[in-house]
Amino acid sequence: MILMNDFKREEETLISSQLSAVERVLRSGWYVLGNEVKAFEAEWATWCCATHAVGVGNGMDALEIGLRALGIGAGDEVITTPMTAFATVLAILRAGAVPVLADIDPLTGILDPVSVATCITPRTKAVMVVHLYGQSAPLDRFLDLAQSHGIALVEDCAQAHGARWNGRACGSWGAFAGWSFYPTKNLGAIGDGGALTTESLELADKARQLRNYGQSVRYYHPEVGLNSRLDEIQAAILRERLRLLDAWTEARRSVAHRLAEGIRNPLVKPLPLPTERERHVHHLFVVTSPQRDALQAHLKASGVDSLCHYPIPVQQQECCKDIRVAPGGLPVAQAHAQTCLSLPCHPALSEAEVSQVIEAVNGFKG
Repeated sequence: MILMNDFKREEETLISSQLSAVERVLRSGWYVLGNEVKAFEAEWATWCCATHAVGVGNGMDALEIGLRALGIGAGDEVITTPMTAFATVLAILRAGAVPVLADIDPLTGILDPVSVATCITPRTKAVMVVHLYGQSAPLDRFLDLAQSHGIALVEDCAQAHGARWNGRACGSWGAFAGWSFYPTKNLGAIGDGGALTTESLELADKARQLRNYGQSVRYYHPEVGLNSRLDEIQAAILRERLRLLDAWTEARRSVAHRLAEGIRNPLVKPLPLPTERERHVHHLFVVTSPQRDALQAHLKASGVDSLCHYPIPVQQQECCKDIRVAPGGLPVAQAHAQTCLSLPCHPALSEAEVSQVIEAVNGFKG
């Protein structure tokens, strides 16, 4: 079976370097908020073209902490997409704010700025754009929209490590960006992990305070914070993996372009690739099919794994049925959720395996 992700195939040199990193932490005798976290924060900020990075427990916490650091909370509205991992909306809810859902672009699945504009009210404090599947959203349009209405632009970069828009890094456009290092991400830890990046020293300092019980200094708690600290072992491992991220990204791009060029089945439509290669880091390679479930069953029988990202949009989740949506509804998101399917697209895929995926897709008869 060709898997969506195959961690067992990672190179022995990487495994060895990670084991050495873990040993480095164990021998240091410092396991929480130590030198490994500080070093990774500096390295990640540099890699992201950001001034500040704050390591936290996971990507959802990065978004929640960032919203709270901006002063967004009870009664404030944050516009976002229904086509995302639930953590995006859950972060808004946990910050005490009110999520509002706009529709998506039918070609990319990414939040549609036109739909977002119809959702803005006097209570709107931010728009949270998700760089879905690893492709950059049209950030110049979102930034213009946010600035013209006096609201914050927030970037959910959980799937977009290294993507750029018009030559500028994703994560450097908004008030802050939230990053996930869940194992399946383009830069993944060996467990949970996350970070927040920002150009604002004030916001970064507030985030560091919130992640550590709300402490300003030890035993002083001016804020009601949470316990969300990137631990030393994960930071040390991420430092080793970060050295390979550029190469992994190019491998993903090569696989994605081969898939896009090779799939020639009228029942299966790959999402179009952007003309600018740097805009997409291919966290996921997504196709749509009116016979999605049958396609998935066919692929499994052909030895090819696949997953639906995301079959149940946010507005259909039991706990979100009362959430306000765009005046025109969410028809594009609803249709996308019923037809989308992700194919294997990871750096360890061989040429033969990519060919096998293409042959399996093209062999689907419906």
